[in-house]
Amino acid sequence: MPDGVADVIRQATAADATAIAHIHSASREATMPYLPPRRRSDDEVRRWVEQVVLKECRVWVAVRDGEVLGYAVLEGAGLLDQLYLLPGARRRGIGTLLLDEVRRHSPGGLSLHVFQANADARAFYERHGFTVTDTNDGSANMENLPQLTYGWKPASQV
Repeated sequence: MPDGVADVIRQATAADATAIAHIHSASREATMPYLPPRRRSDDEVRRWVEQVVLKECRVWVAVRDGEVLGYAVLEGAGLLDQLYLLPGARRRGIGTLLLDEVRRHSPGGLSLHVFQANADARAFYERHGFTVTDTNDGSANMENLPQLTYGWKPASQV
């Protein structure tokens, strides 16, 4: 595979919790400077991943040479709750591989939320066929930042 592309997309396990927590925090800090200061320590984020995310959602990781480079979280049948990559792993097709995996497990389509200020994420999802279905003022998220809701339907349902 080309340099930087994941060797495998696989279901996450409890052993991935520390890597997922690190990616979550590192990605947000590197790519979203508009976010308010972190309220959770690294250990609190890891515990949230272990006790909530990995137990209540379906989670996939992208792995290359044994290193977890990114992850995606599917909540329920069709909410892409998270898709984060290590900052150095961006723009190498890894996000697309993770998104494709989540789509395979979401035959009825997907929805997701993106901060309005996150131009890179918005462009990524729009390139992959997502369209804005709703907006809100941020009162529905802990960051209190305006966000967009995007939706995607498989071609068979359009």
